[in-house]
Amino acid sequence: MASSRSFSSYLVTPAELSEALKKNSPSKISTAPKTVPLCASWFLPNDGRNGLQTFREKRIPNARFFDLDKVCDKRSPYPHMLPSASDFAKAMSALGIKRDDTVVVYDSLELGIFSAPRVGWTLKAFGHDSVHVLNNFKLWVEEGFPTESGEFWDVNTCVYPIPQFDASKIIDFEEVREVAKDHNKEGAEGVQILDARSKGRWAGKDPEPREGLSSGHMPGSISVPVSDLLDPVKKTILPGYQLRKVFETKGIDPERPIINSCGTGVTAAVIDAALTEAVYGDETKRRLYDGSWTEWAQRVKPSDNLIVKEV
Repeated sequence: MASSRSFSSYLVTPAELSEALKKNSPSKISTAPKTVPLCASWFLPNDGRNGLQTFREKRIPNARFFDLDKVCDKRSPYPHMLPSASDFAKAMSALGIKRDDTVVVYDSLELGIFSAPRVGWTLKAFGHDSVHVLNNFKLWVEEGFPTESGEFWDVNTCVYPIPQFDASKIIDFEEVREVAKDHNKEGAEGVQILDARSKGRWAGKDPEPREGLSSGHMPGSISVPVSDLLDPVKKTILPGYQLRKVFETKGIDPERPIINSCGTGVTAAVIDAALTEAVYGDETKRRLYDGSWTEWAQRVKPSDNLIVKEV
C-alpha cells in the first residue's frame, strides 16, 4: 500500500507531509499515485464560520476540499450522515482522487483537530486504506510550511470505482438502544459507549448547539471530550502514551467493544483516531454511531428513561 511506504502511522506531522508532497505532489501530467492534501474543515451550526470559506482563506497548496455537508445522505433527517457508496465514488472522482492515491486529511487552522478524523474514518470505511490525518494544519502554518489562498484550481477528474462499504465500522440506533437498555444488566456484553461532546453537554448542564435538542447522555456512556485528547496549545492529538493515560483514567477497558459517539458523528471519529494512535484496544471491536446524540435525543421516548442528566 502507498500508505505504508509514505507514513509510519495514521497521524502524520507537517514535516512528514511536506516531504511526501515534494516526492509525489498532485500533478496534471503524472498518472502515478500521488499524495493529496484534503481539507475537511467544518464548524458547528452555531459557530458562524464556514469550512469552504476557511479553505479559500488559507490552505495547503494543491489541496482539495471535502464538504461534509454535501457528501452525505441527503435523504436522512440527520445532518451529514454517511453517503451511499456511489455518491462517495462521485465525490472522490470530482476531487480527482484515485483509489491508489495517499490522502492526508487536515482540519481548520482555528480548531486544529475537529472534523478531519471523520473524513479520514469515512475514507477508511469505504475501503480507501491509504489515508492519514495531519496533526495538524495549525502547526503546518506555525512551522512555516507553504500555504495558498483564493479560489482553488480546477482538478483533473478521474473515475473512482464504486467501493464496498465496511458495515462493521458503524452501528445504528436500534442496536445502540439495546446496548443502553442492557447497561448494568447481568449477562450484558459490557459494550462501552464513549461520548466526544463537551462535559457540560454530556452532563445535561449545557445546551446542545442544535435548538430544541435536550442535552444529557446515554445510560452508562463515558465522557471523553475532544479537548481531553488534544494538546491545549497546539491543538494536536496527544502522543500515544498520554492518550493511554487518559483512557485508563476514565476506566475504558481496551479488551471490551467500544461505540464512539458525539453530537452528529463527526468528533466521535476523533476518539477513534486517538484510540488508534494510542494502540488502545482492538480496532475491529470499535464502531461509530453515525446519528449520535442528534438522532438519539429525537428518537428515544421519555418513558424509556434513556437520557441521563447529572444532578
